[in-house]
Amino acid sequence: MNTCAGLFSIQMEYQKTRLPAQERMNQMERVCAVIVAAGSSTRMGGSVPKQLLKLCGEPLLVHTLRTFDQSGCVDEAVLVCRQEDIPMIGKLAKPFPKIRWIVPGGSTRQESVAAGVRAAGDCEIIAIHDGARPLVTQQEIAAVIADCKKWRASSLAVPVVDTIKEVDAEEFVTFTPNRSLLRAVQTPQVFFREEYEQAMEKARAAGKDFTDDCQLMEFSGRRVHLCMGRRSNLKVTTPEDLLYARAILEERQRLQKEENNRKDG
Repeated sequence: MNTCAGLFSIQMEYQKTRLPAQERMNQMERVCAVIVAAGSSTRMGGSVPKQLLKLCGEPLLVHTLRTFDQSGCVDEAVLVCRQEDIPMIGKLAKPFPKIRWIVPGGSTRQESVAAGVRAAGDCEIIAIHDGARPLVTQQEIAAVIADCKKWRASSLAVPVVDTIKEVDAEEFVTFTPNRSLLRAVQTPQVFFREEYEQAMEKARAAGKDFTDDCQLMEFSGRRVHLCMGRRSNLKVTTPEDLLYARAILEERQRLQKEENNRKDG
């Protein structure tokens, strides 16, 4: 892998920092992952950004980056983070050649994703993923990208298991939706880049700011198909989530070790 030491002595006046990676030949429907790690971690508590918290010995974000870097369905990736986190996250991203750019995020999720999409090179498809979902698998990434190529907009999702209640301002129940029709949406959320950029322009002109990229596309008139995911693809938002993620990852590692022992035996 080519190295470029100056890139990691981050100069704050630069708006984006290019990471070392071998140039690739253009292909039809190239896929760029936009990994968003620009949150403030207010619900997690503490001073350390949740993306940098340790999960089984490594920063949470490293698990996410490794999975996308090893995915055969992803050509390159852009990492979006807070400006002040760029030096540290730049070091974490250095071993992963598909991470082509690190860019500073905006004041909202929509602005942060927009910054990542602008840096996405010549890719036709963008796969937007929460950096705080470290347990997504290569199989899930492949499935949702294939689903996007079929339906032009897709997101991983799982059926809702709890009964959901809609309430008024005083917490009285006003409506109970049909649980069988409800889905909890995850990431990656995958779209054709041109359509996503058009949706961003439409939202910006209307003064809309969405926290969910599917909702952004829905606002523009694009139907979004949902692709079955797994509950293990959780978003680490609270200290309890970190405990669940650790348990899931430790079980995966145990099963992988058993499989390796069987092969060696």
